Amino acid sequence: MATSKISIKEIAELADVSVATVSRILNDNGGYSEATRQRVMAVVQERGYHVNSMAKGLRMNRTNTIGLITPDLANSFFADLVEKLEKRFFAAGYATIICDTARDEAKEASYLKRLDARMVDGLIIISGASEFDTNALTRQLPIVCIDRKPKSSGVAYVGSDHEYGAKLATATLADVGTTPVLIGGGHESPSTTARIKGYQTEMAARNLQDQELILRLTTDQDHDPDVQRAALRNLLRQLMSTSKLPLGVFAVSDKIAANLLVVARELYLNVPNELKIIGFDDAPIARYTVPELTTIHQDTSAIAERTANYLLEAITDRDHVELDDTPIPIQLIQRGTL
Repeated sequence: MATSKISIKEIAELADVSVATVSRILNDNGGYSEATRQRVMAVVQERGYHVNSMAKGLRMNRTNTIGLITPDLANSFFADLVEKLEKRFFAAGYATIICDTARDEAKEASYLKRLDARMVDGLIIISGASEFDTNALTRQLPIVCIDRKPKSSGVAYVGSDHEYGAKLATATLADVGTTPVLIGGGHESPSTTARIKGYQTEMAARNLQDQELILRLTTDQDHDPDVQRAALRNLLRQLMSTSKLPLGVFAVSDKIAANLLVVARELYLNVPNELKIIGFDDAPIARYTVPELTTIHQDTSAIAERTANYLLEAITDRDHVELDDTPIPIQLIQRGTL
């Protein structure tokens, strides 16, 4: 195979066709016979010609790439969602550029500029502490925010019914004879805010607002498992000294719930007889704890499918696509901690 560069014009001369015909064949635009296609492709393969996909994309105003910004790939919920989105776009012929901001707003702003410069065809923004603002972008493009409200109009939103999930967890704990306590992480996000609101709404509906108790970890305690467990150990000791058993805890994430189980064993607190726990997300860890974790299940497959379907349609015809913005349903998965 020749290693020197060859132009489309030279391919046309060798295949005895016009330059326009070679261009149509390379871009799969039709208007040629199968025999002609085979003759041209034989020259292409013999001479080792490669299409410059970036240049082609710029000519067609399409790069077949999707930008995806996520706050924390170490979080199993985000990792699972990103994996399903990437598979869906790959199957549709798109490459996905995945950017992990580590919940750093400056890093997110930098990634947005880079994705904008790369002329991505669409953008997915997963979670985040604040509303997403498109002012950082230099052009209009299809955008989907997942679990993050957009500040600008024209940006699609997909998210689970976090508030209802929190109401369901709180109601379930109350129904089994506990006064539910909410334990949350240190990071602010729209989903966490909705879960706290759901807890408060259900407590008020049961006339338990006077007994409402929301305990929050710090951001530093979120990052280090040992530090988080130490903080949870102190919280559980306080609850044991001030509340009657059984205790009921709604943890706003399965990570917190799993660490609560570790701490409960250290304090010789029986689960579920003396401590009942409900997590949120139905992360893989929920099936490996002892006992297995009762949790609120988020349907990452449905989230990924709705997001991908909308974005692919919007890339093709943005003016005539609508997104179903109703919350993705959630469900309680009852296991051994209730």
